[in-house]
Amino acid sequence: MRDFSLPPIVEPLPTGGLADSVYDVAERDPKLLQLSRRSSGPDGDEWLPVTAAEFRDEVMGLAKGLLADGVRFGERVAVMSRTRYEWTLFCYALWSIGAQVVPVYPTSSADQVRWILSNAQAVAVVVEHEDHAMTVGAACDELPLLRSIWQLDADCVRQLTDRGQDVPDTVVHRHRRAVAPQSVATIAYTSGTTGLRPRGCVITHANLAAECDTLYEGWQGILAEQGEQPSVLAFLPLSHIYGLMVQVVCMRGGVRLGHQPDLAPAVLLPALVSFRPTYVFAVPYIFEKIFHKARRTAEEAGRGDLFRRAVDVAVRHAEEVERRDKGQGPGPGPMLRAAHAVFDRLLYGQLRDVLGGRVRHATSGGSTLDRELGLFFAGAGIIVHDGYGLTETTAAVTSQPPGHPRFGTVGRPLPGCAVHIAQDGEIWVRGDVVFSGYHDDPEATEAVLRGGWLATGDVGCLDDGHLVITGRKKDIIVTSGGKSVSPQILEEQLRRHPLISQCLVVGDNRPFIAALITLDPEASEHWHRLRRRLSPPAQGVTVDDELHAEIQRAVSMANSAVSRAESIRAFRILPAEFSMADGLMTPSLKLRRGAIVRAYASDIEELYAL
Repeated sequence: MRDFSLPPIVEPLPTGGLADSVYDVAERDPKLLQLSRRSSGPDGDEWLPVTAAEFRDEVMGLAKGLLADGVRFGERVAVMSRTRYEWTLFCYALWSIGAQVVPVYPTSSADQVRWILSNAQAVAVVVEHEDHAMTVGAACDELPLLRSIWQLDADCVRQLTDRGQDVPDTVVHRHRRAVAPQSVATIAYTSGTTGLRPRGCVITHANLAAECDTLYEGWQGILAEQGEQPSVLAFLPLSHIYGLMVQVVCMRGGVRLGHQPDLAPAVLLPALVSFRPTYVFAVPYIFEKIFHKARRTAEEAGRGDLFRRAVDVAVRHAEEVERRDKGQGPGPGPMLRAAHAVFDRLLYGQLRDVLGGRVRHATSGGSTLDRELGLFFAGAGIIVHDGYGLTETTAAVTSQPPGHPRFGTVGRPLPGCAVHIAQDGEIWVRGDVVFSGYHDDPEATEAVLRGGWLATGDVGCLDDGHLVITGRKKDIIVTSGGKSVSPQILEEQLRRHPLISQCLVVGDNRPFIAALITLDPEASEHWHRLRRRLSPPAQGVTVDDELHAEIQRAVSMANSAVSRAESIRAFRILPAEFSMADGLMTPSLKLRRGAIVRAYASDIEELYAL
C-alpha cells in the first residue's frame, strides 16, 4: 500500500479567524470555565478559575493596549516565553487585531533571536524576564523594524491594558472582522535539527482551524469521562507548533486549559496531580520518564519483581485486546484478566494517580512512541494515541484513531488528509493542515511542495492504512563500506534500557557504526544505591567497569535487532545528557543530530581511533 486517505469530518473555516472563538464562546456561555491560572501565593497548588467572559475581557483590554502602542494589522510580534497564561493571552490579543504571532523558543541564543526577528521582520517582542530582554537587546542593532520590547515579569500586561483604556472596543472588533481564514496566524520556525537555519513556516488561521477542529470533532469522545468538562494542562512549549495546537484546540473546543512552564518531572508531576487533567498531550520523553520513575519507586520499595510481572501482564493484556480489535483473537483469557485485575489494584491505579487520576487517554507526538511502552500504558489503563506531524503540517497529520490503536505505528491520516509513500520510501502528505510555504524562501518552498503534496523528508511505510516511521532521509548513515543504516531502530532499542536516557548513532563515511550514549542521572543514582555504593556526584554520572558492562549488555541486546554490518561496534558514555539549554535538543525534545556531532567531534574521533 502506497496511498491512504480519509474524508474530512469538519467544514473549512468559512470566515474570520482564530480569535473569534474567544468572543463567540463568551457570548454563548460567559460562565464557562475556560482556563485555570496557577496561584502566585504561598499555595502554588491552587488553580484559580477564569471564565470565558473574564478571558474575553482580558484579551480585549490587551488588544486595545497593543493598538495604542502602535501594533497594526498584519504586523508581526514575537513571543519569547515559557508556557504560561500570558502566552495564550498575548496570542489571542494579537489575533484579535489581525497581527501575526512569531513564537521564539525561550532558550534561543542571541544569534538565533537575531535571525528569527530579522527574517520575520518583527516590530515588537514579548519576553518573559530580564535575561530574555538582554538577549533581544544584544540583537537590537541589526533589527531596525523592532520598536518595542514588553516584559511579562515587569507587568507589561497591566501597563499595556492601562494604555489602551481610551481605545473603543469597536476598533478591535473592526480589526478582528477584517481577518480572513487565509490570513497568516503565525510564522512558526522549524527546530533546525539538520543544522540549517530555522525556516519560518507560514501557518494560516484556516490551517490551525482545520487541525484543531478535526482533532476535537474526531477525538472529543475520549477527552474526558461522560459528564466531565475536558481539561488539559499545557506543558509543552507554546513556541513549538505542537504546543500551539494544544492551546488552540482547547480554546476552540471549550476544554479547560492550564499552563505549566517547567517540563522537569520533579515539577511537572506535582502540577499534574494538583490540576487533575482529563487528557494529556505529551512527547515520548514524558511517558518514558513516568515509566522509569514508577519502576525505580517499586525497586526501592523492594517490589521490583512485582513491577516487572505487572509490566508483563499489562503488555500481554493490551496485545490480546489489540488482536481482538483486529479480528485475530478472542481477547484476554480468564487467567490474564484475573492477573490484570490484581495488578490494577496494586500498581496500575498508582500509575494513573501520577497523572492526576482522571486521565484514561493521551496523545504522544514529536517522535514515535515505543510499541512496548504504548502497550504497557494501555494495559495500565491509559491509551496513548501516537501521532505524527511537522511544523509544516500544523502539528499532527496522522494519529491513532479512538478505539482502534495500532501500537508501534503513528496511526492513520487525520480525516481530510492523505498519505503517499514515494518510490524511495519518503512520506508525502496532503490536506488543509499543510502550510502555504516558508516565509521569504521560495526555493525551499518549491523543494518540498510538489503538486499539492508536502514531501516530509521522513521515510516510512503504510500497514493497512497505518503509518510506520522507519527513519529520516537525511539521517540515513552510509558507512565507508557502502552499507546504509537507519539509526532509529538501534536508538529506540537502546532507550528501552532504564539507565539510558539518550542515544545518537554515528558512522557516516566511517568503517563501522558507533554510538554516543547518555545516562539518566536519577536512574544512575538509583542503580548505584541498589548496589549499596556511593551515589554519583550531582554534576555528572560515575561510570565504573560494572556500569560500563551493563551498558555493553544493552548495546548487545540492541544489536540483536539488526545485521552485523549495522551493529554498534563501539560506544561512549557521555558525562551529561543532551539538553535544550545547550542547543542539542529541539523544543519537542528531539536530538539535533548535526549540533551533537559538532559538539562531540573529538569523542567521535576517539571512538574510531581505538
